[in-house]
Amino acid sequence: MFRYTKLTGLREVIFWILAVLFLAPFYFLVTTALKSDEEVLTTSNLAPPSSLDFSNFTEVLTAQGNSNVLQGLLNSVIITAGSILGLVLLGALTGYVIARSTRRWSRAVFYLFLIAIVLPTQLGTVPLYIGARAVGLTGSIWGMVVLYTGMLLPLSIFLYAGFFRGLGTEYEEAATIDGASRTQIFFRIVLPLMSPATGTVAILAGLIVWNDFFTSLIFLGGSENQTLPVAMYYYIGSLVSSWNKIFAIVIVSMIPILAFYLFAQKRFIQGFAGGLKG
Repeated sequence: MFRYTKLTGLREVIFWILAVLFLAPFYFLVTTALKSDEEVLTTSNLAPPSSLDFSNFTEVLTAQGNSNVLQGLLNSVIITAGSILGLVLLGALTGYVIARSTRRWSRAVFYLFLIAIVLPTQLGTVPLYIGARAVGLTGSIWGMVVLYTGMLLPLSIFLYAGFFRGLGTEYEEAATIDGASRTQIFFRIVLPLMSPATGTVAILAGLIVWNDFFTSLIFLGGSENQTLPVAMYYYIGSLVSSWNKIFAIVIVSMIPILAFYLFAQKRFIQGFAGGLKG
């Protein structure tokens, strides 16, 4: 039977204090973004806005040129979604082959992908840019999808291969006896069972692609297809100390990826727990 003791009360107090500390930056972020220029300069940072002022968000979303946040937001959504789709399909297929193969080369290939994860991607920026420019991938949204898929594919394969190795072969053997092909077994049986791993890959890769600034700046420089981090960089660079507008653009950049995480967090936690158990 549960008993509410002094130790339980102390734990609750500690957790409430930690919750307030973690939520305090979000409070400052939202309250400052909803203040007018005059109110930001004349009121305390702890004070809530006297009235909800959404003009900062309107100004941020209507910016043009290199600071076009709305266009950058759309480009980031397309690039992130396309990269996740490519990583899930290619990573799952490759990880499945590596995990189920009994040949010696499969382990060697797995370690090669592991080395690719450890090595910094920035080491190959110059040759990668030269190759991408030669085949017309620079300055293109779909070129960025190909680049991100290639750069993050080792991570996706590593995660999928680890989960596939912990998955029993009973369902696959039963489907083989029933006459199913390898393709049918993978897409109808194996891949649905790997939804926790898919959620883990999607969230990790989505966060990396969404927040990446360096690659987008290099490979999309001078084009009209700038991503949201680059558009934010140009927009904030044009401001002096307008913290309400700066915080407004930060909130705009947070909403899509935060909504995606809240939607997929159950699969992410399942995948993380499954990986620890394996």
